[in-house]
Parts: sequence; structure tokens; C-alpha cells
Amino acid sequence: MIEKIFKIEGMTCATCAKSVERACKKLFGVVEANVNIATEKLNITFDESKVSIKDIQSAIEKAGYKAVTDSLRKTFKVIGMT
Repeated sequence: MIEKIFKIEGMTCATCAKSVERACKKLFGVVEANVNIATEKLNITFDESKVSIKDIQSAIEKAGYKAVTDSLRKTFKVIGMT
């Protein structure tokens, strides 16, 4: 099992969030899918041997939204703080 976070673009309300969750939960291999409308993020747990990230993104796009993986994380060194 793998847990992934996607940024969902295009959501404006709780119904939008439920639509994304429903689209993801229909996919074979998805164990859990939860959308936080305030942060516009989807937390999804799935079996990578049964469903791919592309499949998840495609299902979300068919529901009318866009899923962007949160794969680029950056760490910055901050100097001068006391």
C-alpha cells in the first residue's frame, strides 16, 4: 500500500470534494480517499499493483477536476533568525 497526496484544482465546494472522493473510491485498488476542501488536497491510500497514479489522475479529470502530485518538496536554510 502507498499513501499519496494530490493537490486538486477546480474545487469550489463540499460537493466538489465529495465528487473527487467518489471518483477515487470507485477505482479497484483504492483503500481510502479523503479530500480536505480547505487545503484542496486529496489524501489517498491505494495498492500500487492494482491502480496507478495515472489511473487516479484520469478518474479525477473525468470528474471535472485536475490532480497535481505534490512530489516536489524543497527545503530552505534560513539564516539570521534569533
